[in-house]
Amino acid sequence: MRALQKAFTIGFLSFGLIHSAHAILPIEKLDAYKGAKVYLVQTKTLPMVDIEISIDAGDRYDPSGKSGLADMTAAQMSYGVRGDKGILTEAQIADEIADLGANIGISAGGERAVMRIRSLSRKDLRDRAVQLAATMLSSPLYDAKILEREKQRSITNLLEAQTKPEFTLERRFKKMVYGNNPLGDSPTVKSVGAVNVADLQQFHKTFYRGDRMIVSIVGDVSRSQAEEIVQGLLQKIPASGPAIAPLPPLPRSPVEPLAEREIQIPFDSQQAHITMGMTAIPRNNPDFFPLLVGNYILGGGGFVSRLMSEVRENRGLAYSVFSYFAPGKDTGIFQAGLQTKNEQAAIALEVMSSTIANFIAQGPSPSELIAAKSNLVNGFPLRIDNNRKLLDNVSSIAWNELPIDTLDVWTKQVEAVTLDQVKTAFQKYLAMDRMKIVVVGAQNKAAP
Repeated sequence: MRALQKAFTIGFLSFGLIHSAHAILPIEKLDAYKGAKVYLVQTKTLPMVDIEISIDAGDRYDPSGKSGLADMTAAQMSYGVRGDKGILTEAQIADEIADLGANIGISAGGERAVMRIRSLSRKDLRDRAVQLAATMLSSPLYDAKILEREKQRSITNLLEAQTKPEFTLERRFKKMVYGNNPLGDSPTVKSVGAVNVADLQQFHKTFYRGDRMIVSIVGDVSRSQAEEIVQGLLQKIPASGPAIAPLPPLPRSPVEPLAEREIQIPFDSQQAHITMGMTAIPRNNPDFFPLLVGNYILGGGGFVSRLMSEVRENRGLAYSVFSYFAPGKDTGIFQAGLQTKNEQAAIALEVMSSTIANFIAQGPSPSELIAAKSNLVNGFPLRIDNNRKLLDNVSSIAWNELPIDTLDVWTKQVEAVTLDQVKTAFQKYLAMDRMKIVVVGAQNKAAP
């Protein structure tokens, strides 16, 4: 008992140490350029600069029957461009990036497409990297032969992925949670095959423009140099374009319990894969921190979480079990899951469900809350201990329209969370009779 009290005392004392031990570098909001918002954090530790361009051009804008279009539009910007000196092939782009010692990549996710650039901050090298990235961003070639090659590669990958239970689980779970909203759709062999060059060109023309972009810069550059970088990146990007039809509304968790909320998918696998969850909050929701702290106790804290204690340590039903909130700009998701032997699927689901239900009903204990807040606060420096992590945070703040001092007050907001706030937030946003459940692999009926 004395050891436990000592640990809690150390945890309390450490709350005050974090602020003096790690100073937060300020985020500067620069003048917009061509409608794009711009954010900068100046660091002098390394002669490097990391840049991210977030584009409101994610998978949620895929047209019906062509799921995968946003991803292919982004990916093929690296496979050939039409620059000032003529066409640069895929191989020439790769050679130039290697020669610069830089990294340039672009991909699309559910809400946005993201281009990442990492370069030495030396002006000549930085300018070349920015010029290449600008050409990729504004003038992709979209060659028909390369498109067919990449479509075949995607189809092959899809067919291979369909042999994996975790792939089936995530696709079915996403569809159950998001329903008919585009966020619930996933690429298929048919939808990928339907995409053509005109689709790529039209998607790029519609969405890749300044008023749909946010540029975040972290590194060894001054304010004036950052402005120069932004102007170089977006010099050939249009500032705006035609109106874009609004997305269909996201499904909200119904007030009434769901009549059909569980799917059993037979699968020839040694283990059953189980997940459950529902839509939750966007990142800018004021209840974000009570849910963050509460979930650390429930399933986000690894071996110190309740789910790990009940499922693994007390019963040996799974090697690992988790829960998390994944908030986005417009919505979020709560998800919990595990893998277990097929014959243990019913009891594992029952234990996971009852543990979550008990936490929603009763909330955490005072000692659990103290330990969780201490771990989160003391671990905060690890969230911002290099340029890439800082860039992730700056990008998230900008994309989710959070206050610019979010990093400065993050630990204070964690410290301020109370038992009642955690309990109230979990009861407000989660309910067991509205959770969607997917079980892949188990042949027997899992427990409700």
